[in-house]
Amino acid sequence: MGSDIQTEEFTMLTKLKAKVQQLLVSEANAAHKLGLSPNMISVSSFAFAALAAWAYATAGISPIYLLFATVLLLLSGFCDTLDGVLARTFNLTSTFGGFLDSVLDRYADAFVYAGILFSGLCNNWWVMAALLGSFLVSYSRARAEAAGIKMESVGLAERAERMIILSVVSLAAIYWLPSLNIGVILLAVLSNFTVVQRGLYVYKSLKNKESVSET
Repeated sequence: MGSDIQTEEFTMLTKLKAKVQQLLVSEANAAHKLGLSPNMISVSSFAFAALAAWAYATAGISPIYLLFATVLLLLSGFCDTLDGVLARTFNLTSTFGGFLDSVLDRYADAFVYAGILFSGLCNNWWVMAALLGSFLVSYSRARAEAAGIKMESVGLAERAERMIILSVVSLAAIYWLPSLNIGVILLAVLSNFTVVQRGLYVYKSLKNKESVSET
């Protein structure tokens, strides 16, 4: 009985992912027809994140700015996903494009957390811990992949998950302001835990490689 439920849930999740992927491909086709390049969409993603940072920074004046911040943050995340889909669908991938996307993502994260910091709605130390964790999640993946270790989907809180969590708590904070601080604490814990997960994964992978080479 339990295995049947798990199989059903897995099938539903697979179907949902397929529908989302189909939607993204449709949006990528529309973007391509408009003459948009992956790099242009990457820049748009950063621009939305910068505007979200401004909305977070002014949320101390009125909680309604948290709604604007959430919408802008989700638009940034959508563009961040769309640029990769566009590049893969139309064979527009490039080394510089990957570099630009990664650098702009780090600036986007920094801007958003800086906006939250300036809002005065959260504990500054937890905001800094969340920012540090988000940077190290990315850095750990880059270092691991430079060593030839695949890191896709390794870790509990990748960037997409962190953006979803922040969006949910931002909406909740419109009605109960402490929600944002709780969310930041959660992000700090989960992101740094993800770094530990990736560190252990890299250690085990390197150990296995050493064992194979010795035999």
